[in-house]
Amino acid sequence: MPFPSAARLDLLLSAFAEQRILVVGDVMLDRYLWGDTSRISPEAPVPVIEAREETQRLGGAANVAHNVRALGASPFLMGVVGDDLYGREFCDLLRRHGVASDSIEVDRARRTTSKTRVIARNQQVVRIDREDTAEIEGEVLERVLRRALDAMSSCAVCVISDYGKGVVTRGLLEPLLAEAHARGVAVCVDPKETHFLSYRGVDTITPNLLEAGQAFGRRLHDLPTLRAAGAHLRRELGARSVLITRGEQGMTLFTEDENPSHFPAMAREVFDVTGAGDTVVGVFAVARAADATLAEAAALANHAAGLVVREVGTAVGSVEALRQAVLARPDLDAPLELSAHPTAESAPPDRR
Repeated sequence: MPFPSAARLDLLLSAFAEQRILVVGDVMLDRYLWGDTSRISPEAPVPVIEAREETQRLGGAANVAHNVRALGASPFLMGVVGDDLYGREFCDLLRRHGVASDSIEVDRARRTTSKTRVIARNQQVVRIDREDTAEIEGEVLERVLRRALDAMSSCAVCVISDYGKGVVTRGLLEPLLAEAHARGVAVCVDPKETHFLSYRGVDTITPNLLEAGQAFGRRLHDLPTLRAAGAHLRRELGARSVLITRGEQGMTLFTEDENPSHFPAMAREVFDVTGAGDTVVGVFAVARAADATLAEAAALANHAAGLVVREVGTAVGSVEALRQAVLARPDLDAPLELSAHPTAESAPPDRR
């Protein structure tokens, strides 16, 4: 069982505040336009949204950093925004959430990645994306890399949040992973399937079901292919663990042990999976920095994901909410044998 006692749980959670986590990756601004709809436009067969409110939230690697900060740990965020209004709003939002913006690089040649979601009656009607996905290079790459390497000396774990928006490149990964290995810093990756082979030697990788299947080359539609994919990816990457998130089916942890561990989904109701993967890797990283075992870290990440998917829009949890969630369902704290649970291809967390 991951948590043999409430005392062990409290010991881990109390250690969160001492941890410093490096987060490197694609940052974005999540914008929400909230409203209601009761009629169809006479101009086209589309609903008319009566807007009530506009809100902004941190997305991508910034949401990982926000999750880390919400747990009481100290995130060091490295990313790139454009020299535009959204970039300035993004940095202001970071500061308001207690995340330093000093290491956010401004690239005048690109736009700040933003996702604008129109929500009516708690349902997403449309999403408008604004982004440039060309890989960073030259002086921008050098500055991001230099800052990341400097920050690594004071961090216990490095999180790489790859949304395929151009920040996580081979030119960044190779020296970053080499430095992490030399310093004994564990690396946790929320991956993009196109970069899988560049993640060799990381501590943990957290793909969703679709990403794991694409990297494996087969759709993960049953338990045998899931088991084969998890074991293959861990061996191929030389990773200490692979944590495959499976939507309403929970998540499955693959380690050097022959039998993977399955963690059933915590949420009784799911309203929005946006950013759930950010929460998983953020909580997992902080827990590992606090000396949690792989099973303990996966259990905490699973409970945290169950909390955030109950809300509409990108969300984060807190230490106390996480503690109460674990204590409320002690029957589901322990990992279960994967062979005892059916699987199905389910909708993966939003990967932008």
